[in-house]
Parts: sequence; structure tokens; C-alpha cells
Amino acid sequence: MNSACGPILRFDNLTLGYNRHPAVHHLRGEVIAGSLLAVVGPNGAGKSTLLKGIVGELRPMQGRVELIGLQRENIAYLTQQSTLDVSFPIVIYDFVAMGLWAQFGAFRGFNRAAKQRIEEAIGAVGLSGLENRPIGQLSGGQLQRARFARLTLQDSPLVLLDEPYGAIDVNTVRDLAALVRGWNNEGRTVISVLHDFEHVRQEYPETLLLAREEVARGATTQVLSDDNLHRARHLAEAQGEASGAAICNAETHDTAEHQHG
Repeated sequence: MNSACGPILRFDNLTLGYNRHPAVHHLRGEVIAGSLLAVVGPNGAGKSTLLKGIVGELRPMQGRVELIGLQRENIAYLTQQSTLDVSFPIVIYDFVAMGLWAQFGAFRGFNRAAKQRIEEAIGAVGLSGLENRPIGQLSGGQLQRARFARLTLQDSPLVLLDEPYGAIDVNTVRDLAALVRGWNNEGRTVISVLHDFEHVRQEYPETLLLAREEVARGATTQVLSDDNLHRARHLAEAQGEASGAAICNAETHDTAEHQHG
């Protein structure tokens, strides 16, 4: 993280949820441009919900997400692989080329430079020679490589990855993690929802530990302490038992914070 850079994101008392039941409570803080940030926590902790809030798929119940120097349509967002309909009749080349739609539109032809970028993106993820293979015939690892190639073409300063390494082979994880490092080295901000703590410790200098609320945030080695992980599990279990609770009030939350402070 480059401390000389300003923030690209700011969370201002952000509460997100579904049907007035909060999944992320009163999140505050900033993400500095150029950060490589892992978001971890128990199942149901609000990790994917947070990404949906950043990209604008969920409107805040309270507070807001402030994007600084960035429009939402320019965010590169990789959803969980299970959200993709692989029965759609499209080959790898056209699937990857969709990453340029924001620049060219869905029905404009690509120029020579664009075609070269598409070919380079396919090559960068190790899929050269498979351009005409339907996505429905790909393995999980090959499909994720194609999704990363499409993401590369979006050329966004902010990349959101939701469980990017689920159900893929070790070699693909290694290759895609190298791509993520490359994006970050180019100055892009990357926020990844991840489950593998060992991978987080190796690849991500900064971590946000969520259990619907922020448990800890900062240097990964400090955040992923036994005490913090135990507290996150305890909070998740307690909130699971109270899952019927309606949205809490920000003022009440702030008062409780001051009383415990």
C-alpha cells in the first residue's frame, strides 16, 4: 500500500442488507488507492454483500459508499463463478471480448488494436489456441482463466474479486494470483473476498476481518490473530441466533460504542 496515495473508496457509516435485515453494520474507513486488500470472515459475515454495495448492486440502508475519482460503471467486478450461466452459447474469444463492451459497445466491431488486446489477454491467462471453444466445455480452472482475461480488458483502477479461487486447481490459483499481483504492481486497487487464510497471509498485506461488523482491519499478520478469529466466529454465531433482528439504529450503535470505549 502506497501511503502517498489518497483514498479510492470511503465507507461512511455503511450498513447493507436484504429486506431490512442488515448484513454489514456501520462500516467506516477508507481504502487507499493501490491497496491489495483481503476481506475475510465466517460464512454469512457480509463479505460478498460488501462488494455488492461497492459496485452499486445494493443500496445502503444507512450511510454510503463514496467512490473517489471513479465511476461505478468502471469498476472491474468478478462475481462468484457459480453465478455464471455456462449454457450460454459463446466461445472463449467472444466471452473475453465482452470486457471491452464499455469502450466499444455491444454491437460495434473491434479495431485491430482491440483484437490484439483480446488475443494478449487470452494468452496472458494461458488459453491461447482455445479461442473457439465454447465456455460450456471448459473446466472450472479454464473458465476462471477466461473470466480473469475478460476482467483484464476492463482496465479498471479498482478490481473486486468475490471468491476468485473457489473450486479450481492449484496451478490455476498460482497463475491467477500472479495476475492479481501484476495488477496491483501497476497501481490498481484490488479487494478480494477469500477463505484461504494461508493464501491471504502470503499474498495480501492488508486484511479486513468481517463478522457483519468490522472485527479488525490492518496488517494481515495482526488481523488474522487467533483472538480476532475467535471473536469473529463468536460474533457470527451470536448474530446467526438473532438473525430475525431488524435494522439497528446508527445513533444507538454510536452510543453503545462510547459506553464501551
